[in-house]
Amino acid sequence: MSKNDLIIPKDFPELKNDAFLRAARGEETEHVPVWCMRQAGRYLPEFRKSREGKDFFETCQSPAACCELTLQPLRRFPFDAAIIFSDILVVPQAMGMDVQMVPGKGPTFPEPLKEPEDLQRLRAKVDVKQELDYVFKAITLTRHKIEGKVPLIGFTGAPWTLMSYMIEGGGSPTHSKAKRWLYRHPEASHILLGRLTDVIVEYLLGQVAAGAQALQVFESHAGILGPTEFKDFSLPYLRDIARRVKDKLKENGQDVPMIVFAKDAHYGLEDLSRSGYEVVGLDWTLDPRSARERTGGKVSLQGNMDPCALYAPKERISEIVKKMLEGFGTKGYIANLGHGLYPDMDPESVGAFVDAVHQHSKLLNKQI
Repeated sequence: MSKNDLIIPKDFPELKNDAFLRAARGEETEHVPVWCMRQAGRYLPEFRKSREGKDFFETCQSPAACCELTLQPLRRFPFDAAIIFSDILVVPQAMGMDVQMVPGKGPTFPEPLKEPEDLQRLRAKVDVKQELDYVFKAITLTRHKIEGKVPLIGFTGAPWTLMSYMIEGGGSPTHSKAKRWLYRHPEASHILLGRLTDVIVEYLLGQVAAGAQALQVFESHAGILGPTEFKDFSLPYLRDIARRVKDKLKENGQDVPMIVFAKDAHYGLEDLSRSGYEVVGLDWTLDPRSARERTGGKVSLQGNMDPCALYAPKERISEIVKKMLEGFGTKGYIANLGHGLYPDMDPESVGAFVDAVHQHSKLLNKQI
């Protein structure tokens, strides 16, 4: 196979480990599959070395760099899935907004949206294929280079989370500028959320066409909303994304599991379990048994170990994992952290987490 063939989305190597995909669909697995949000990240010395002196978004736009960063954690740990290295803010960029990654500050929009008339600054029609082609190429290249070892997950930010960034101009403790829109400009808010949804649907379908075998939608800022605002400004768009992506994939005879992760949206768990996704991701503030009861077996669950538990000694990590697995059970469950890995975490602790999931889940399966 020539180098150019590696960015053509066909003739992918056969998948050897499908435990993650089976668990997502609620099927039996020999062990509970495990992966970590931000598993390709700054906690790995090889990641820091690869990224040294390079602009973050330039890295995102290099398929070869994204492929390498996606594969790095798989060389160290027996994860059951990989997630493509990218960023949720490539969507606002595709819509015509300038986003920069400022050292020590994080993602920054020099010219955020301030008033509804600023929506005119966004591209009226986004050519997703052209604007985000670099992500699709990264997915295709990685699918070839991963050699069928594990499935590859594609992802996007959800509309409300992206809207919040676009108005706040970056991260925020209160999200008060974005929430001001919801209360003062509900109509303009729905227009923006609808436009984001249209781009996201195309983007996710493009990721599947490029080779993604599962999709995750990150509603990272769900917890800043109350139950009413969540039902008005987040949930309808999350549902719309799942329905439209699923309908289109069905037409093509494809079936790709989708995960929704709405951080801190405890109040929305029942609604999320009925929103059209196969898997609901959970943060660490939810009790596993309670989450099982509240979702009534309608979906598989993913999560939800406190990332800070990885600062514990290895024996303690093993105990925490065992308790978590006993709470969730081993069927229809994907082990993960309740949020992403932090940059100062010891890679050996990550390895201890992954090993503990595999070992304890195999033992629990034997007991059933």
